[in-house]
Amino acid sequence: MNTQKAFDLLVVGEINPDLILAGDVEPVFGQVEKLVDSATLTVGSSSAIFACGAARLGLKTAFVGLCGADVFGHFMLEQMRLRNINTDYVQVRAEGTTGLSVILARGADRAILTYPGLIPMLRAEDVPWEVLEQARHIHVASYFLQTNLQPGLPDLFRQARARGATTSLDTNYDPSGQWQGFETLLAETDVLFLNEVEACSLSREGDIETAARKLAMQVETVAIKLGARGALAVQGQRMVYAPGLSVDVVDTVGAGDSFDAGFIYGYLNTWDLERTLRLAVICGSLSTRAAGGTAAQPTLAEAIAILTRWEQVGLP
Repeated sequence: MNTQKAFDLLVVGEINPDLILAGDVEPVFGQVEKLVDSATLTVGSSSAIFACGAARLGLKTAFVGLCGADVFGHFMLEQMRLRNINTDYVQVRAEGTTGLSVILARGADRAILTYPGLIPMLRAEDVPWEVLEQARHIHVASYFLQTNLQPGLPDLFRQARARGATTSLDTNYDPSGQWQGFETLLAETDVLFLNEVEACSLSREGDIETAARKLAMQVETVAIKLGARGALAVQGQRMVYAPGLSVDVVDTVGAGDSFDAGFIYGYLNTWDLERTLRLAVICGSLSTRAAGGTAAQPTLAEAIAILTRWEQVGLP
């Protein structure tokens, strides 16, 4: 792997903030006004939260995406730059509007209202060859939201791998429930991230271990998030588990993206599968300690300290 490239990681994805409203958030129509406990505007989108988590761990990260020349677009660019993400390759389109997700949080439950804006408009052709040449790894998330990216994504991954990069994909959920058209893309994917429901849906299997092994026949590495139970990963014939880390959970938004960031850190540093998975679980778990997807993402030192304790005294 070429460690002399300008970027450890290139994220190709969607850009939108999250507006989190908490308290008694169930709306009442008929022009009824209700007061809520809190309102927080924070970094949203699976891709951007992942990029923030990776940069927080020290990976040199660049982002390719689209946003509007509006308040939400400027907010997202500013927040990513503050987190040391290179946004030089983000296109700001005056004729478009930045997407937005409004999250209605009531205790542990939530409802999400999303305005897509420019989210579906990014194409593979919008990724400059110059940044593709300079990245060690390419990551894509929110596959089903990025409809214009889908047709060109297999070739984008193929071109990246031809230039010595590795690739990863977090599909997120398919609202259509069809889970079709992945054969070509998975053949060009090195690391596949899914949760339990997504893994069983994509593999057409009812058992998570069977699903993981079936998917590992198509992808070098499969990592499946199991929520509070931790995660499992498969490479070839080897399957490993990591338990969840006990934390005081405030908000689970973006936990899976922080998990992905931790996993890619270990993967790019050629750690063994078990250690990589443990770091991923730690990063995902710690990210739930505050509202929003990025506020509680750990530094590398914080995550390594917990990982070291696990390795010294054994897993909990």
